Amino acid sequence: MELAKSFDPRAIEAHWYPFWESRGWFKASFDPSRPSYSIQLPPPNVTGTLHMGHAFQQTLMDVLTRWQRMRGANVLWQPGTDHAGIATQMVVERQLEQEGTSRRDLGREKFVERVWAWKEQSGSTITRQMRRLGASCDWSREYFTMDEPRSRAVTEVFVRLHEEGLIYRGKRLVNWDPVLHTAVSDLEVESREENGSLWHLRYPLAEGTDHLVVATTRPETMLGDTAVAVHPEDRRYAHLIGRKVRLPLTDRLIPVIGDEYVDKEFGTGCVKITPAHDFNDYQLGARHGLEMINIFTLEAKVNENAPEAYRGLDRFEARKRVLADLERQGLVDSVKPHKLMQPRSQRSDAVVEPMLSDQWFVKMDGFAKAGLAAVADGRTRFVPDMWATVYNQWLENIQDWCISRQLWWGHQIPAWYAADGTPFVGRNYEEAAAKAKAAGKEICQDSRDPDVLDTWFSSAFVPFSTLGWPDEATMGKERPFYLPSSVLITGFDIIFFWVARMIMTTLHFTGEVPFRDVFINAIVRDAEGQKMSKSKGNTIDPLDVIDGITLQELLAKSTQGLMLPAHRQAAEKRIKRDYPEGIASYGADALRFTFAALSTHGRTLNFDLKRCEGYRSFCNKLWNATRFVLMNCEGKDTGLDVAAPVELSFLDRWIVSRLQRAEAAVAQGLEEYRFDTSARAIYEFVWDEYCDWYVEAAKVQLQSGSEAAQRGTRRTLIRVLETTLRLAHPVIPFITEELWQKVAPLAGASGDTVMLARWPQPQPEKIDEASESAVAALKELTNAARNLRAEMDLPPGQRVPAFVQAGPEVAAFLPYLQALARLSEAKVVPSLPEADAPVAVTGAGKLMLHVEIDRAAERERLAKEAARLDAEIAKAEAKLGNASFVERAPAAVVDQEKKRLADFRAKLADIRAQLARLA
Repeated sequence: MELAKSFDPRAIEAHWYPFWESRGWFKASFDPSRPSYSIQLPPPNVTGTLHMGHAFQQTLMDVLTRWQRMRGANVLWQPGTDHAGIATQMVVERQLEQEGTSRRDLGREKFVERVWAWKEQSGSTITRQMRRLGASCDWSREYFTMDEPRSRAVTEVFVRLHEEGLIYRGKRLVNWDPVLHTAVSDLEVESREENGSLWHLRYPLAEGTDHLVVATTRPETMLGDTAVAVHPEDRRYAHLIGRKVRLPLTDRLIPVIGDEYVDKEFGTGCVKITPAHDFNDYQLGARHGLEMINIFTLEAKVNENAPEAYRGLDRFEARKRVLADLERQGLVDSVKPHKLMQPRSQRSDAVVEPMLSDQWFVKMDGFAKAGLAAVADGRTRFVPDMWATVYNQWLENIQDWCISRQLWWGHQIPAWYAADGTPFVGRNYEEAAAKAKAAGKEICQDSRDPDVLDTWFSSAFVPFSTLGWPDEATMGKERPFYLPSSVLITGFDIIFFWVARMIMTTLHFTGEVPFRDVFINAIVRDAEGQKMSKSKGNTIDPLDVIDGITLQELLAKSTQGLMLPAHRQAAEKRIKRDYPEGIASYGADALRFTFAALSTHGRTLNFDLKRCEGYRSFCNKLWNATRFVLMNCEGKDTGLDVAAPVELSFLDRWIVSRLQRAEAAVAQGLEEYRFDTSARAIYEFVWDEYCDWYVEAAKVQLQSGSEAAQRGTRRTLIRVLETTLRLAHPVIPFITEELWQKVAPLAGASGDTVMLARWPQPQPEKIDEASESAVAALKELTNAARNLRAEMDLPPGQRVPAFVQAGPEVAAFLPYLQALARLSEAKVVPSLPEADAPVAVTGAGKLMLHVEIDRAAERERLAKEAARLDAEIAKAEAKLGNASFVERAPAAVVDQEKKRLADFRAKLADIRAQLARLA
């Protein structure tokens, strides 16, 4: 039963997590008599490592999971990892590059084998790190988005949607990454403001000597122009509609067309149209039946569709050559500096090229309508609700989803081609071959589409693929328990990538929404509110906060991979400034408590290690309080024998009453996803009430109370502590388990673990307002005495007598007041003696420390207090003098303000009386 003298997080964490997992306590249950609760983990990249955003998000999920498990629910926290197509392929390609080879040298089969080997080597890193944080996922159900069950589900979804006419192949304009050689979605393109130029170019009319002037930020694309557009109502150009211009540097004539898309007021009112390399031009070209001329290769070099002089040039080199040739011909009208939004690939940072390409698409109109309806009718709720507007705006403007990627790592598209290019889709080659034969065509196994599916395509199905779909037997058993799931906790950055697509696909294939609530958590920033970035040196590894790290280790780790000297220097400077001695070991519980306390409904949170220090101190305080309780309760009567008399003091009743309020506040915070208010309720109850007041007051009761009173105090100490450990367990699981194992037997609690113990339920009948008022008065008097001691600069060891002018009910407080305020004695008197001694006025009465004072210093102290009270009175009078406040505020609030004003006036009268006596 003996508890170690000091709290050692590392030893406790190393002991308890394997213990929990080995007992199978994280596993989902399927008891129809109990409610069910489930959470889907946003699957991190399989080769990734835990960062602060992961740790924050997973802390919140684990808090809810442990809370519901203690409430007796069937609980499933579904873990999994994502194959992360582009990201993982890039990692392995860089490894091959360092070895002097490439994926094309290896060939597809060998390259995919190499990626699988890398996945097996590094794939468990992040799940090991999650365990260090305390994540109580059902690891027995862990999935990988390319494992056999998920791959089967992905193929089934693709085939069914294709059969329903919702997946099609077509030549469309897509975002093309010329470095990765793949299409990327709109969501994977980041538009950045960059400095560029705006060129005005002259296009000669085919007839006569006149010309039109067009403006462009990409002059090289003129080689693919197929029209010049003007507004049909623009008087300057309306007469030219239908005529042709001679496209410079080429031998082509292109038409002048009229379209209302053109803004008459912008630039010259003439717009060059390049349908194959601009999304707006593509739509305009489709409306007018324009030829679409692709002038770039997949590497973004000029191809054979452009004049021979430019073929083989990189697009930016081609820009220089085109401009030089136009200058020589006198066709550059002007050039101006111009701010432009440059589209860049999030993965490679390359400038994205709009490219005509054969791709696979999902028709999204019907999906979007269903997704919008699910949120509109309340089947799925966003918290905070402002994110529903963001979700709606995206779905209302949705485009068909390009799901094919020109990669080798991922789910290969289940389509095979006949000799004439007709695709046949099947669950396997045999099924596709049968469809081809029925159509009078043939396919071969080597004709399979080489493309893979977008990573987000496979992850969109995990709400039902993880429950056994398309296996109806497994799905039928698990679906009633865990679909819809209870909540999805995720960041706003993947509302479109993942959240919306899960809602739409789950509705389509199961008729259910995937989750009832979507809690959008804040984005973690550094203590100064800046985005965390390795080049800034302000990233923090959560495991370094848990375990600690030296400055030298931190410098080496944080600058690894920074290629630019400027980035390395900036990172080193920041790290040395912020962590001159490295990072101390705070333990998982302190980190988790920090995350919970910072989790408001805001968009961002600023992570500050000073908060971790505070919550590590909290853990130490809880540990030391438990040591005191155990020392005073072990081997003694803790009231378990119901026949033995128990006497409860007003302080015992008070702490039990406050516990009921804390239990209610914690539960309400968790119900509302206000983790910060739950954490604050735990902190304030444990630190401010149980440790600072009740434990200190209990020392008096254990020393001087009757046998029944001591028994009552021990019972209250141990039972309140045991309940508090259960209450705090979801937030700080490791320390509460360690302490509960020692405390529970003395409190009469049974069970193998606190994580399965009953969640504390508030009992309103135990709220004792009379005891709460009494302790509030005791606190006032104690704090008044402590303040007077501080103002008099009395050393802690010097005990002085005190007089209290108050009603007879205060007599019950005196033993506690004497101990808590370090007094030699305390007496209730009808009036304070006439003496030059410091006096404090409280709502419970007036208190005098019986010590000689410096009259001038005491007058100064009283004058400051009188000035403070004057200011409070003025504020209260102004508020009560405001007719709007009095009329609109609840009556209870107005009455409370009136009472505050009366109390301030009474205290001020006493202070002025004391000042008069000292004058």
